[in-house]
Order: sequence, then C-alpha cells, then structure tokens
Amino acid sequence: MQHDILADCFSAIKNAERVGKNECFSPVSSLVKNVLEVMKIHSFIEEFEQAGKRFRIKLNHRINDCNIIKPRFSFKKDGFEKWEKRYLPSTGFGILIVSTPKGIMTHEKAKKDGTGGKLLGYVY
Repeated sequence: MQHDILADCFSAIKNAERVGKNECFSPVSSLVKNVLEVMKIHSFIEEFEQAGKRFRIKLNHRINDCNIIKPRFSFKKDGFEKWEKRYLPSTGFGILIVSTPKGIMTHEKAKKDGTGGKLLGYVY
C-alpha cells in the first residue's frame, strides 16, 4: 500500500543507485513527474519515460543520497540557509527541491525568483 508516492520514488532511486542498477521504476503522478524533471535538468538522472502506470528512470550514478523532507516545512524567500545547513552536506553541493506558487523548482531558483513555499526533498 502506497502512502507517499514521492517517498516511494526516492527510495526506488536510492536503492537502485546503491545496488548499481542502470534503471528503476516509480509510480506515476504529476508531482513525481515534476520532481524528476528538476532532477533531469540538474543531471542527477539521465532520463525518464512513462511505461504504463510507472515511470522508467534511467540512472547515471551521480546520486549519493536523496530523500523527502517530512513534514513539508514552509520557508520564506530569505530562509534557505537554515534548510541548506540541515539537509545538504555543504553549500553549493546538491539541491533542495521545493514547491512554490510558481511550480516545483530548486531552492536556488526560488531564491533567485524571490519566492517562498514548501520543502519537498533533497538530492546530492
């Protein structure tokens, strides 16, 4: 039984990376699709495609760790440093994936756009 589809996606990616597989599968949802697009733009995954009711994700073995952030903390447009220190190993290494009124993006883009929102997860 699935409770959090984004958590299932991140755990599938993390487990496949640790074992050394070249691809993994994840359940389909619009949230997962948007998060995978952000990960693809930043070269954490090669590509993904929908195969029935699942996404097939091709990995390029660049992910050290990825996970969701629960509860989904709110942040203001100038409050990123606290969350970067908590979830990322160092400044400028990895991304926080955030949901804003302008869509799902990285914390760097949200900082540049001057918008706040909710934390979804991190990848490095």
